[in-house]
Amino acid sequence: MIDKSIKIQRTQSVLRELIPEALSTLEDEMLRGVCVIDVECSRGKYDAIVYLDGSVYDEAEKRYIVSHLDRVQRHIQTHCMQAEGWFRCPHFKFRFDDSLERQNKMDALFAKVEEELKKGKKSDD
Repeated sequence: MIDKSIKIQRTQSVLRELIPEALSTLEDEMLRGVCVIDVECSRGKYDAIVYLDGSVYDEAEKRYIVSHLDRVQRHIQTHCMQAEGWFRCPHFKFRFDDSLERQNKMDALFAKVEEELKKGKKSDD
């Protein structure tokens, strides 16, 4: 069982490198600039969720990127298969990961609370 987990992790790691390579070969400037954050393969490696950094895009741009990545998926899969000598490649589902954005908002909130607490202590002195 551990062996399968290691194989999946290796595949995920390889895909994290190969997908951006494949994106860099596209003609669409917006797709070339997309940053891949993580890749999660299903247990049988038939499907993979590709998490993208969405912090610099608005909702319309995100919809455009996902729909166009779905269209060029075969190109990305072919690139991955040729680079690794694979017989098949997972089917990709592209999603924007907003956890970094949420983390940044939380950090900003904590900084603001800390600042307010320091102001409160100064006025008490």
